Amino acid sequence: MTTWGVPGAPQAPQWVARDAPAKPWRPSRHSVREVRRHVLIYAGLAPFVVIAVFPIYWMAITAFKQDADLYRMDVVPLWFHLPPTLEHFTRLFTHTNFTAQLLNTLQLAALVVAITMLLAVPAGYALARLRLPGAERLGIGIFVTYLVPSIILFIPLARVVGALGLFDSWWALVVVYPGFTIPFCEEAAWVDGCSRRGSLWRIVLPVSRPGLIITAIFAFSLAMQEYLYAVVYVAPRSEQVVTVGLATSLIRGDIYYWGSLMAGALIVGVPIAILYSLVLDEFIQGLTGGASL
Repeated sequence: MTTWGVPGAPQAPQWVARDAPAKPWRPSRHSVREVRRHVLIYAGLAPFVVIAVFPIYWMAITAFKQDADLYRMDVVPLWFHLPPTLEHFTRLFTHTNFTAQLLNTLQLAALVVAITMLLAVPAGYALARLRLPGAERLGIGIFVTYLVPSIILFIPLARVVGALGLFDSWWALVVVYPGFTIPFCEEAAWVDGCSRRGSLWRIVLPVSRPGLIITAIFAFSLAMQEYLYAVVYVAPRSEQVVTVGLATSLIRGDIYYWGSLMAGALIVGVPIAILYSLVLDEFIQGLTGGASL
């Protein structure tokens, strides 16, 4: 008779379960391939990221460096060796017409975008939808005019500006710039936003947003960065745009006010870069949308 559990009796043997030794974890071949693929992708992208980001970084540290730190040759120039300063921004706003020139530039860009949209989108719709005789050839001809170098049109457009009495006013650029933006944007509206399957209702509503965004971005970019016509047609500093005003105010002979130049470039460039990043998906869709039509 078994007496296990009775006081003083031999106790039942205790069986201790022993786990089998764990095998060391080894990544699967699939996971190794995925990691290797991602490493190669990011390694390939890294140089392009550096090339894209470094100019912004250089502008930023130059804009906030003191002059004594800016021109030191005995240290690595990639970081601050003296406390940062705002003196370059102060000089930019107090010793130049930067505020007025920035306002002129923003007004110019807004007007050029508005004129381009008002003329290019209906033109693209009419050529694509109304089936006018020779509409396709006419559209191609309009687009080909965009390929004409702008320098060739310099003298004829000068006569137009002079006849309108707009010399030395940024309104001259409002007249000139749509001549460069409308041919390209008419083609973009024709292909991306105004297809035969579309309608006028879709053009004016956000349904055709990608085509309209690429049209607006192109016109806005040209108005913000063009230099040749702006420097020749507009002489008074109070009427100049930023691209001309920064160079003429902060480059005096062989003296370059690098800190203030970079401060102005930072103020103008960074908000535009942020704006582009916000509409990047629509921009890419507008560029590639025509391929699916």
